[in-house]
Amino acid sequence: MPVNTPKLATPSFPVDAFLPYMRDVARCEQALHELNLMWRLIESSARMNCPREAGAILPIMAATRARFQQLEVELIINLAREKLRNAHAALATKSAYVIEIVVRNLFERTADVGFLATDGALCAFAAGLDADIAATRRRLRAYRDKYTVYDQIIVLDLAGQVLVQLDQSLPVSRSDDALIAQSLASDTYVETFRASDLCPGKREALIYSRRLCHPDTGAVVGVLCLCFAFEEEMARIFATHRDPAGRSAMLLLDAGGNVIASADPAWMPLGTRVPVSHDSTPRMMMSGGREYLVCTTGSAGYQGYPGPQGWQGQVMIPLDIAFGGAQDSLLAGLDAGMANGLLAHARAFCPALFDIMGAADSTAGTIRRVVWNGQVVSGQGAGSTSLKTVLEQISETGARSNALFAESIRSLFDTVLAAGLRDAGYVTHLLVDLLDRNLYERANDCRWWALSPDLQRLLAMPQPGAQELAAMTHILTTINGLYTVYACLFVYDRSGRILAGTGPGIGTEVDAATLQQVLGLRSAQDYHVSPFASSALYGELPTYVYHAAIRHPGQPSQVIGGIGIVFDAAPEFAAMLRGGIGDKPATQAFFVDRRGTIIASTDPARPVGSTLAIDSHLLALENGASASRVVIDQGRYALLGCTVSHGYREFKVSDGYRSDVIAVVLSAVGDVSAQGTGGIDTVALFAPAGGEAAGPELATFFVGPALLAIGAELVREALPASSVTSISIGVGDGSGCIGIIPIAGSQPGMADDFVWVFDLGAVLSGTPSRRDSRSQVVVLRSGKRSIGLLVDQLHGVGRVDQRQVADTPMGGHVNGNGLLVQQVIQANEGKLLIQVLDVPYLFGLLMAPADSTPAAPSNVFALADGSRCHARSS
Repeated sequence: MPVNTPKLATPSFPVDAFLPYMRDVARCEQALHELNLMWRLIESSARMNCPREAGAILPIMAATRARFQQLEVELIINLAREKLRNAHAALATKSAYVIEIVVRNLFERTADVGFLATDGALCAFAAGLDADIAATRRRLRAYRDKYTVYDQIIVLDLAGQVLVQLDQSLPVSRSDDALIAQSLASDTYVETFRASDLCPGKREALIYSRRLCHPDTGAVVGVLCLCFAFEEEMARIFATHRDPAGRSAMLLLDAGGNVIASADPAWMPLGTRVPVSHDSTPRMMMSGGREYLVCTTGSAGYQGYPGPQGWQGQVMIPLDIAFGGAQDSLLAGLDAGMANGLLAHARAFCPALFDIMGAADSTAGTIRRVVWNGQVVSGQGAGSTSLKTVLEQISETGARSNALFAESIRSLFDTVLAAGLRDAGYVTHLLVDLLDRNLYERANDCRWWALSPDLQRLLAMPQPGAQELAAMTHILTTINGLYTVYACLFVYDRSGRILAGTGPGIGTEVDAATLQQVLGLRSAQDYHVSPFASSALYGELPTYVYHAAIRHPGQPSQVIGGIGIVFDAAPEFAAMLRGGIGDKPATQAFFVDRRGTIIASTDPARPVGSTLAIDSHLLALENGASASRVVIDQGRYALLGCTVSHGYREFKVSDGYRSDVIAVVLSAVGDVSAQGTGGIDTVALFAPAGGEAAGPELATFFVGPALLAIGAELVREALPASSVTSISIGVGDGSGCIGIIPIAGSQPGMADDFVWVFDLGAVLSGTPSRRDSRSQVVVLRSGKRSIGLLVDQLHGVGRVDQRQVADTPMGGHVNGNGLLVQQVIQANEGKLLIQVLDVPYLFGLLMAPADSTPAAPSNVFALADGSRCHARSS
């Protein structure tokens, strides 16, 4: 059954209902609200103290404040949504595990009772052909020693009289349970879960029963009952998969929503009726006067077996503790490059996070542009002291806003990342549990079938003839029909020659090493498993082959041959892996050994037998240990989860068999890509105002990793790059020209003018810049002409220490022999070089002479530099 985390599909998220339970989100909301009030105060201060100078920025401030307010709402909603999604997904995964494991386990029980009901010794005893109760009880004990999931086995006659029972501590002489009549009338198994006089003292018993037939006539002669150790098995499941902190209740429910198994009976007693929720949309539910988050998962069946009717797995957690608990920042453990690389793919794994990041970047860019333009105006002598104070307040509050949004986005990213890693770890935990439980049954099967009296008798003959070999083949075919997880079964003699089987290989021999191991098995409790390797009995594909010794019926100490059962590894392992990851996009699952050799894979590019490249520390984890982390896998960022097998019951724990398997899940996030530069400390860059060594006023900005500067007196303003409109003709030689942008008219009341915009990154390096929410257009003036330069990000405006300014020994040659960079500034104690651009040369490089501008057609408009063009939408 695919285990999928649910997706919130609510168009309007009821944040107010859950916010009181999310204290960290509530604190974030309060801090954002206080910042909103600060923006209002700054706006009011500017209106009162410098209305004329701040006139140009007041509308932008109002729009920015409104955008921050909207961002606040979106951020809080998405923080709460992701926390709820995370909590609900964890419940959904766990509830699916409960029912998944139970149903797979009980499927094996239906096969067990079907096979044991055909056992010749039991059928003969029930038919009265054998009256040796002690011998029959020994046979039942031998079966129970292999299949330790049963705590009682009973054989009854047609009237309900008990002929023999394995456990005599609570003797039962007869039964009036209706399951006896049901079993006698049915040609298949009967599954019963309720109180029964067959299991006195039990509140509820899970019994698998089937009729027994006369070995000669086929007449119905009795009933076989296998009593499953239900309480013990559920305790194992809960111990393995429940929340170690005990914050949630893990339950198994019947069709009526009544608790039939509980991880914590003192909290949720048996028989308690609880609310159920199969809805993928989380909602509050009341139980026992307390509000809960609830997730219920029904059975999808396994290999045609639906499971007990109406059974459901459920996990529920009180809302008052559902979102608590300290969580270490996952990002803190990542290097900056990997953290930024993951964030670059936010659109893929969390669209809401991507949208908020983009909006926050855009708003931060607007604030920086407002301050940058204000600083340009102040630097040109047109700003008052009040305006400078307002700009300082805007800059300071903008920095606080950016820091708070960055922290909140980081928290949201941590929540999303934690959910992905948690899910990967959960899935691998389930996968190794399913694998160990499945292979436990295989070890049991081979040992039990080796005790078949018919196989022992036929193989003990000095030279079995065609009739005896046919009889052996018939027995094996019957078994294989009941147990479909095997590719084939075969029997071989003491020399290793295969005498009978359900597949290829008859007449061949088992390998000498295996034969030696089987002949050396000391008791009926011992078995041998071949290494996971290619086998001629499995079409030269790799698998496990389970072996047990067949002993002489009259001399149990003498091994006369063996039985081999070939596990159908390819489809069985693939079904486990696919069921674990479900339909999760870009996710692959693997079983590997301690060397990283792949045993099973959902990735065609990494087939069985190849090596999975993962950290050696993960391959060396202790049995039962899990780990999850962010890794780079095949050039992509990926979330990795892995768990080492830990055995089941006595299998791989105390039976002497060791074969560690590690389940690995890899969920790709996106390709590894280079990230942009971070910010530069403006305080360390600019000299104090009025200082003796104060140099020229410079406006600075980023183009790629480079920090460039232009004399502030040559700057007209900065505008958002989103305002650029593509054009159909260019100017000059067209190098780097990307369109036009409107600027305020030169005369009051006049329509906007337009200027050409050039991609400065393309001009400098030949590679077009990638436009995003931080991109800006810096408008320069030279005489009566103006142009716009597309830059990656604005930096600041201020004076530098004159002692840091130096002429370049040689110029940068760009499309000619001029000096585009004539000066450099050694800032931040010489750790940073800022290139000062020669604006007149830049104009000469980019703009054609006025007399060469093409004649204007009828549908043109004038640009601010006197040239003309017609526009097309970008």
